[in-house]
Amino acid sequence: MSSLIPFVVATLGAIAMALAFPRTNAVALAPLGAVALFWAWFGMSPKRAFWTGWFAGSVYFSITFWWFGETAGALIAPFGFLLALAPSIGDAFFGFGLAGALVAVAARGLGNRDRTSRALVPAAAAAVFACAEWLRSEGLGEIGVPFGSLGYTQVTSPLAPLAAFAGTYGVTFAVCAIGAYLAYALRMRSVRGSAVDTAVALAAIALAVAAAWAFWPARSLAPPTYRVAAIQGNIQQGLKFAPGSLERAITVYESLTRTAAATHPQLVVWPETVIPASFGRSPILHVRFGALAKSIGAELVVGTFLAEPDGDFNVLAFFRPDGTLEPRYYRKRQLVPFAEHIPFRPLFAWIPWTSNVSNFAEGAHDETFAAGGLRFGPIVCWESAFSQLAVTSVHDGADALIVATDDAWFGTTAGPYQHAQIAQMRAIETGRWVVRAASTGISGIVAPDGRYVAASRLNQQAIVAGSIGEPVNTAYDAIGAPAVAAFFAVAYAAIVFRASRRRRA
Repeated sequence: MSSLIPFVVATLGAIAMALAFPRTNAVALAPLGAVALFWAWFGMSPKRAFWTGWFAGSVYFSITFWWFGETAGALIAPFGFLLALAPSIGDAFFGFGLAGALVAVAARGLGNRDRTSRALVPAAAAAVFACAEWLRSEGLGEIGVPFGSLGYTQVTSPLAPLAAFAGTYGVTFAVCAIGAYLAYALRMRSVRGSAVDTAVALAAIALAVAAAWAFWPARSLAPPTYRVAAIQGNIQQGLKFAPGSLERAITVYESLTRTAAATHPQLVVWPETVIPASFGRSPILHVRFGALAKSIGAELVVGTFLAEPDGDFNVLAFFRPDGTLEPRYYRKRQLVPFAEHIPFRPLFAWIPWTSNVSNFAEGAHDETFAAGGLRFGPIVCWESAFSQLAVTSVHDGADALIVATDDAWFGTTAGPYQHAQIAQMRAIETGRWVVRAASTGISGIVAPDGRYVAASRLNQQAIVAGSIGEPVNTAYDAIGAPAVAAFFAVAYAAIVFRASRRRRA
């Protein structure tokens, strides 16, 4: 019975961490859940910590990802449940299983007579968890799932400024460090000095947060003067490809855009694939949208499809205020596996439902687009969850980010709320304003400090109009996610190596 207790505690901790995400938004449960998780791992062998972590992580991601199968699940029935379960099990392997085993390796240092080595164990545990989070989110490329990063839960908490210096994974480290040191205090309560070690560590975290706040560039923003509008047509996914859907979409978005013209926008953004037609084969659409852009005197961004000899693309088309079409399209770079394409397709060709999955081609180039004195970095839907793509856009000269997304796939689940939260983190990390247009919501304008200065509600037609301004530069822009992950990996290795040497001495 006693051997079961840590397993149950770890699982309960994972559930608590999952409840920190929308729509429950119990933000304080993130570090509290981490206390339980690390407390369990600190008392386990690496092998047992791996299996416990894999199970607990599968529960965590099943809760966090359960909205994946909304709408799309019906397309692959009776296998729809796999849309959430399969990535949950896969991400749990790396994000919790591997992390748990490595935490247990570090926890051997808890028996070290050297106090410094012992007191660094929780820092190593937090570092390896943050590193594993990067690995399963972005480090695995197209087979990783970049949702459910613990740092996202803190975009409105006092920890948020840390993201401008160390990104999402830096915030995850802070959450886990708080949890790991409290778990250390519980585990080592009979060891002299452990309470002091914990107090010192928590004070150091508080000092780091205070310093991040004090030096946060987004605290001083130039007055926003560039007018923008995001259009939310609220066409449900079930109607998107129904008879008459193309004309319906055009009518709705043209009407809302002409209404938005009263706010005098310089940029108008439509959501991802809102025009369900092959744009290259429909020259009449070029004329129609060009005339619309000219009539309102604004840059018009249209989400649509593009069929070309080298493949079909999910694209954004840019119409200039004079009505001409930019010669370049933005082609989505990071496709959704098993939704927009199937990785290693020949391996899965025998499964009947794979014929229902789209086979888009990946965009090959990073692009920024100039409009009215600012350069915009386009991001389409799933791409917004890859922090390095946003950083790359900044390196390419983006002054602001455009996020065009089709969240109608996820109905009224937690999906649209989690996705909207991710846009806040991208704004904090990059110091850029974000203009977000979602098909059914949540559309909005996000300031570089992560605040939604304007936002729509879910499942309504809406025009979100407002102003954005010049960017601020952040430390995270210069380093990016791989460097942060590498730092945590080196820190973990150094702490474990030091502890092992002290034990042998």
